[in-house]
Amino acid sequence: MAVGIGLMGLACVAIASGYSMLAFVGVLAWRLRGASRRVLLPAALPAVTLLKPLCGAEPGLYENLRSFCMQDYPEFQIIFGVRDAADAALAVVSRLMRELPFAHIDIVINPQLHGSNRKISNLINMLGRARHDVLVIADSDAFVGPDYLNTVTAPLLDRAVGLVTCIYRGVPTSGIWSRLGAMYVNDWYIPSVLLAWLFGHDGYASGQTLCIRRETLQALGGLRPIADHLADDYELGARVRSLGLRIALSSYLLRAEHHEPTLELLVGHEMRWMQTIRVLRPGSFRFLFLSFSLPLGVLGATLANADPVLSGTAWGLFWSALVARVMLHALPWMRGDRSALKDLWLIPARDALVCWVWLRTFFTSRVTWRGDQFDVDEEGVMRSAS
Repeated sequence: MAVGIGLMGLACVAIASGYSMLAFVGVLAWRLRGASRRVLLPAALPAVTLLKPLCGAEPGLYENLRSFCMQDYPEFQIIFGVRDAADAALAVVSRLMRELPFAHIDIVINPQLHGSNRKISNLINMLGRARHDVLVIADSDAFVGPDYLNTVTAPLLDRAVGLVTCIYRGVPTSGIWSRLGAMYVNDWYIPSVLLAWLFGHDGYASGQTLCIRRETLQALGGLRPIADHLADDYELGARVRSLGLRIALSSYLLRAEHHEPTLELLVGHEMRWMQTIRVLRPGSFRFLFLSFSLPLGVLGATLANADPVLSGTAWGLFWSALVARVMLHALPWMRGDRSALKDLWLIPARDALVCWVWLRTFFTSRVTWRGDQFDVDEEGVMRSAS
C-alpha cells in the first residue's frame, strides 16, 4: 500500500517538475525567437483600420488609447466604439481628439445588439465605418509601442496567413488582487500557450490583437456568426483555419493592464477565463490540474513520504519544480524589470487560487462579464441569465 501511494506521489511530482521546466523553456524559446527575428517591411505598407471597442473608463485608459494613436505607420484610421452615449470612455476619446488633431479618429455610438457577446456587437456596429482593408482589433486595456502596427501587419503579406495574433504581459494596477490577476496571465496562462506553441499548436488567438484582411472576414460571413460565443477570439481563429489559412503568432509582446479592485472581481474574471478554456477543451479540461505545478508538486511530495525509498527522489524533483516555477515568474527581471521580483511571495497564493477556480468551474456554467451574468452551454454559446 505504501509503495503504491509513494509511486503515485512520485508520478505527481515528476509531472509538476517536467511541466514547470517545459513551460520555462517555451517562454524562453519564444523570447529568443522574437529577439533574433527581424521583421521585413515593404516600401508601401497597407492602410490599416484599428477597431477599439470600449466600455467604461478603466484605469490607464488614456495612456493605453494614446499609445495606439502614436504609431509609426504611414496611414491608419482608429475607430472607437461604445454602446452608450453616456459611457465615460468617450471623455477620454474626446481628449485624444483635441490633443492629437492629426490622428484619423472616428467614434461610433450604437446600442444595437447582434448577440449576447456585447463586445462583438460593438465591433459589428463599428465595421461599417472602417475605411481600409486591413483590420486590427485590439482590446482597450492594451498598451503598445510605436512599432506595433508595423510588426503585427507584416505576417499578412503572406497570403497563406489569414489571422495574426499576439501574446501579452499583464501589468497590474496597485493592489494585491490586481497583482494576483496579472500573475494569472504571466505565470500560468501565457506560459501554457507558449508551451503548446513550442510543440507546434497554432490554434491560439487572443482578443488583445486580431489582425485580419477584410476579404477574409467577409469570407467568414463577418462577425455575426460568433456574436453569441464566449470565446469569440478562438471562434474567429477556428473559422479562419477552416478556410485553409494559418494563424500567425506575432513576435510582438504587448502590455495589458489588469485592474482587480476586489477578490470577488478577480475570481469572477478568472471563472470566465476558465469557463472559456473548458468550452474549448472539454475533454482535456479535467486534466488541467497537471499544469498547476506547485500544488501538484506539494501533493506528490507529501504522498511520496509514504515510501522512504521514494521520498528523497520525490523531494529532489519538487525542488526542481519550485526552482523552475520561480524562474518562470522572474523572467522579466532577467530582462531588466526588477519589479518582477517583488511578488515572489505571492506564488503559493497564486497557484492555490488557480487550482480553486478550476475546481469551482465544474459546479457552474455561469459567468459574469461587465456586470452581467450569462449561462454558457457546451458549444460555448452565451445566454443571458437574467
